[in-house]
Amino acid sequence: MVGRGETRLKESNYRITRPRRVILDVLRKTSDHLSAEEIYQQVYRVYPAIGLTTVYRTLELFVQIGLVHKFEFGDGKARYEINFGPQAVGHHHHLVCVRCKRIVDYSDFVDQELELIRKTERTLQHRHDFVIQNHIIEFYGLCGVCRREVERES
Repeated sequence: MVGRGETRLKESNYRITRPRRVILDVLRKTSDHLSAEEIYQQVYRVYPAIGLTTVYRTLELFVQIGLVHKFEFGDGKARYEINFGPQAVGHHHHLVCVRCKRIVDYSDFVDQELELIRKTERTLQHRHDFVIQNHIIEFYGLCGVCRREVERES
């Protein structure tokens, strides 16, 4: 079965190899923000012939052609999220716990945020002669569990 990911690969003149298909399958089946190493561990169970370097290269290709988003949440590991299909959350932002590293997708107020962001983007583009193609909003703090633990420790 050829899905949107495979179609995007073909349209971008890339072959649909078994490693690429297995990596896409792993990303399709999760709503987590997986690191390359976590993706590798899951892919290895299905396709033990794969190497970690292949996973990294494939993920960078997927980012380049728009199949996945790559995020840096400050823990030293890039995290990846599918950009299509039922697991794709749509436009959203992130809350990141600085203690336990939990990542929460949120889309509350996105319409209001986007209105402000678009206005800001138009101003920045005009003022700096810069074409903005995308944006990422991440809030860092403590999740409820970690906040309560910190309060108990104090």
